[in-house]
Amino acid sequence: MQYPEKIDLHMHSTASDGTDTPEELLAVAGQAGLSLFSLTDHDAVKGSILIRELRKEDDPMFLTGVEFSCRDEQGKYHILGYGYDPEAESVKEMIARGHGLRMNKVRRRLQILKEKFEIEFPEEDIKTLLGMDNPGKPHIGNLMVKYGFAGTKEEAFDRFLNRIRLRTEYIRPEEAIRAILGGGGIPVLAHPAYGSGSEIIVGEEMDARLRRLIGFGLQGVEAFYSGFTQKLIREMLSLAGRYGLYVTAGSDYHGKNKLIDPGDTNLCPPEEYPDGLKRFLEETADRAK
Repeated sequence: MQYPEKIDLHMHSTASDGTDTPEELLAVAGQAGLSLFSLTDHDAVKGSILIRELRKEDDPMFLTGVEFSCRDEQGKYHILGYGYDPEAESVKEMIARGHGLRMNKVRRRLQILKEKFEIEFPEEDIKTLLGMDNPGKPHIGNLMVKYGFAGTKEEAFDRFLNRIRLRTEYIRPEEAIRAILGGGGIPVLAHPAYGSGSEIIVGEEMDARLRRLIGFGLQGVEAFYSGFTQKLIREMLSLAGRYGLYVTAGSDYHGKNKLIDPGDTNLCPPEEYPDGLKRFLEETADRAK
């Protein structure tokens, strides 16, 4: 098959914490010259469904995606799902659960900002925030800048939001993987070397983490990523080859919420695509519309 030349399989819209609507993201993908892209909103599939409905024949090819935030006793993980059936019960149940957990965290952060830092927002803004599909820390940070509690969103994170430690329930990685597989999708570990906060996971620790997730049914790794050095990319490609995993490429584009351009994945030219990426593209070719 002829492989797509410019790929971005990790992007976000206003259905989670991006600033582009799904309609705008479709236009952005075309303007960026992408030949294949995926919308991987946090705990949400409505944007992916909408893009599939809006996409025209001359638009870039599109693969349904999602991203679940997970945690267990050994750390934090982001699990991507591709090519699933959005109507599958396992996917819908996991989406509903992830959304509920996210809303609980937002309410708790607002409460702690008020109690610990004496930071409050007008009731109308809180109502708008809680009415969003999947609000999170970036949305609260924007409010803090709007009302002068911080000069920038980065300052809001550093001085306040990142100092809030929540004891809350999380989706476990095996649960997310099971839900994606149950919907006929492919579970992939997003930006594998990134752990909690500034933690970087490499070497034997990365190998052990991958083997554990493979035991749960993980099928791929995001080896090409906007924030990865060439050394990290080589390590992830080596591990993907060792365990026969699919390989994907993603920018983690969030519109104005991150200084990352669409298609900024550090992906090599098509003639150098690794076997794991070729197999992923072949496996999902009939699902990419």
